Amino acid sequence: MSFYEHVFVTRQDLTPAQVDELTDKFAGVIEKEGGKVTKRENWGLRNLAYRIQKNRKGYYVLLNIDAPAVAVQELERVMRIDEDVIRHLTVKVEALEEGPSVMLAPKANKKADDVDDLFNMENESEAF
Repeated sequence: MSFYEHVFVTRQDLTPAQVDELTDKFAGVIEKEGGKVTKRENWGLRNLAYRIQKNRKGYYVLLNIDAPAVAVQELERVMRIDEDVIRHLTVKVEALEEGPSVMLAPKANKKADDVDDLFNMENESEAF
């Protein structure tokens, strides 16, 4: 079986409970086809870069999937039919990430990592 990261965006007028129901429905499609969802992350309501089907915002959800390609194809087919999903993207990856994704990492840690990276780059350039 292969590893996939799947992100989908739903309409802004759904409730968080409805988004959870959709996520359960899509996880059921994967499990029915012989795969499993190893991680679910609800990123919440976020602004879209541009308006999609009269929506300026959308609920983002990430699924880490360990499944055969047939299961992912069925998932994408079901999402194309569903009116509540406005966009989706599936990416095949070598390995699934442990812990929270970058989107859910605390902002303080992101800024500290950026500063550390800058500091390390400056030290490397001085070494040459």
